Amino acid sequence: MKKTILSVAALLAVGVGSASAADLPAKVYTKAPPIVAFDPWDIAFGAAVMNDYVFRGVTQSNHKPSVTAYFEPRYNVTKDLQLYVGTSFESISFANRAAAEVDIYGGIRPTFGAFAFDFGVWGYLYPGGSCYFGGNGVDAAGNFQGADCAANALLNQNVMKKDVSFYEGYAKVTWTVNDMFAIGANEFYSPSFLNTGAWGNYASVTGKFTAPSTIFGSSGVGMYISGEYGRQWFGTTDSFYGNATYPLGIKLADYNTWNIGVGFTYKVFTLDLRYSDTDLSKASCNAFTSDFTATPSGDVSLINPSGVGSKWCGSTFIAKLSADVTLGALK
Repeated sequence: MKKTILSVAALLAVGVGSASAADLPAKVYTKAPPIVAFDPWDIAFGAAVMNDYVFRGVTQSNHKPSVTAYFEPRYNVTKDLQLYVGTSFESISFANRAAAEVDIYGGIRPTFGAFAFDFGVWGYLYPGGSCYFGGNGVDAAGNFQGADCAANALLNQNVMKKDVSFYEGYAKVTWTVNDMFAIGANEFYSPSFLNTGAWGNYASVTGKFTAPSTIFGSSGVGMYISGEYGRQWFGTTDSFYGNATYPLGIKLADYNTWNIGVGFTYKVFTLDLRYSDTDLSKASCNAFTSDFTATPSGDVSLINPSGVGSKWCGSTFIAKLSADVTLGALK
């Protein structure tokens, strides 16, 4: 008995077109047609390994390999309305020495014909961090940040809070144009991005082309090309990240980011090869990331007076191998 499954990739997956009634062979029933039971519960889960964990064009793993896994229970109210919660894990490398990102999220996914929506809240938790401030622990506005902050200092003078956890509300939509093309739009908002005190707003458009299944014959291998173009806006941080010019906080630089890649699928496996980049300068990147690997480079700006520059926001190549399944598909 075939069960209805809503995939975790509903936003970027390409739907299957249905044939018209005139093309279907007529069925003659000598008794009432069978009733297909509807099982509302399902669970999606998966894992991946990648050479670089990049989030909106900025590496979260210091351009080093990263692993990730997720677990997502789902409840299908109807075939066109899904409720979900989930959690995921990513290995990272932050300036405050946090080594893991733990995400907790939940939302609702309604579908109207060719349009799939997704509304929810996503929490980003970064346990195990330490405060890095140095000196006497007093910021540019004269506020004492604590003895633990004063005890730790980075050689490049960058600073970072112990707790950089934050949350975002989001809204997404994907229009499945036909069997090959899908177009999407995304919107995320946080009142304090990375707990900097600066609000953050991210908007992007996406596109995906899925090659015909016949391109690789009967091998079962599929292929797609996809890309995203987005812009991240920021407000002003609190005084922890201030400097002599802006003691109450700095206005983080807004930036554009984009990526494009090709993917190959086989059963539950996906190999995604992608190029990612931003238009952030090394100075603005350093002010945003507090990169502990940043070195003196003359990249001086009003929000980055130390003159150290970061390469965490530049062009990079990402190779990611993932496996994704649903419990319903295993039955």
